[in-house]
Amino acid sequence: MIDLLSVGHAAYDLTMSVEHHPTADEKLQATSMQTCGGGPAANAAVQVARLGGTASFCGYLGNDLYGDAHAAELEAEGVDLTYLVRGSNPSSISQILAKPDGKRALVNFKGETPWLAADAIDLIGSRPRAILLDGHEPLLSELAIDWAADEEIPTILDAGSLHRGTEALAMKVDYLVASEKFAHQYCGTDDMKLALKQLSDQRDRVVITLGEAGLLWARNGKRGDMPAFRVNAVDSTGAGDAFHGAFALGVARGMGWNELLRYASAAGALTCTRLGARQGLPCATEVEQLLKEAN
Repeated sequence: MIDLLSVGHAAYDLTMSVEHHPTADEKLQATSMQTCGGGPAANAAVQVARLGGTASFCGYLGNDLYGDAHAAELEAEGVDLTYLVRGSNPSSISQILAKPDGKRALVNFKGETPWLAADAIDLIGSRPRAILLDGHEPLLSELAIDWAADEEIPTILDAGSLHRGTEALAMKVDYLVASEKFAHQYCGTDDMKLALKQLSDQRDRVVITLGEAGLLWARNGKRGDMPAFRVNAVDSTGAGDAFHGAFALGVARGMGWNELLRYASAAGALTCTRLGARQGLPCATEVEQLLKEAN
C-alpha cells in the first residue's frame, strides 16, 4: 500500500530568472538557469516523497533525452514508476521565465503526443490511500476515478485551469482543489466567494487557492478562508504542485481539515522561496519548522 497514486502530467522544466518578461522583439540575458523534471502530477509525487510519504507516478514520458533524465530523477527521489508509460512520442518540455517578484510565465511543448488510453495501465492490485489527478490524462483519469469510487479510495483534483480533463473530473472527485484561474473560468466570475458558493453547491469539499492572498474553503456546508504564510518569494513555479501533493498526503494520513489546509499551505509557500518548481519542493522538516514558527 502506498500513500498516493499521482495521475497526470510530467514535463521537463527549463527555468530562467529574468528582470522582466520580454516585450516584442526584445532579447534578455537570464541571471540564472535551472533544468529539472516538472509537471503537476509528477511534482506532487515528489512532494509526497520529500514529506516522508510513499508515492507512485502514473503518466507518460518519451524515450528521449528529457524522458530518460526525468525518469532517473523521479527514481532518485524515491517515486515508484510501476505505472509510468514510455513511448516514441516526445516528452513534454516547459520553458519558464521567473521574475524577481516571484511571478512567472510558462510555455509548454508536447508535440503530437496523444493522451494515454483508458486501458494504458491496470490498477487492479494497487491500493493507494489517495489518488491525485491533474486532468492532463483525461481518458485514463476517468477510468481511475470510477475504480477509486468502487474501492472507496479518496480522490483529489488539481484543477489548475479549465480544460477537458478538469471539467470532466471536477464534479466527480471527493476533493476539488482549484486555482483562482479555474474558478474564474468554470464559474464565469471574478468574485471568488461567489465561485466558492457555486462550486460547493455541487461538491462537498472545495478549496480555491489564491496565491499570496491565501485560500477559500468549503466543507460540510460551512465556508471559510485562510491566509497564506509570509515568505520571501523568489519563484512561484510549483507552489500549486507542492500544495496539492501535501494536501493529498494529508488526506491519505487522515489529517483534520484545518491541519490539512495549513500543512498544504506551508508546503506551497516554501516552494516560492527557491528558483524552480522541483528544486523548491520542501522536505518534512522545513514544513514542520514553518508551521511551528507560525504558531
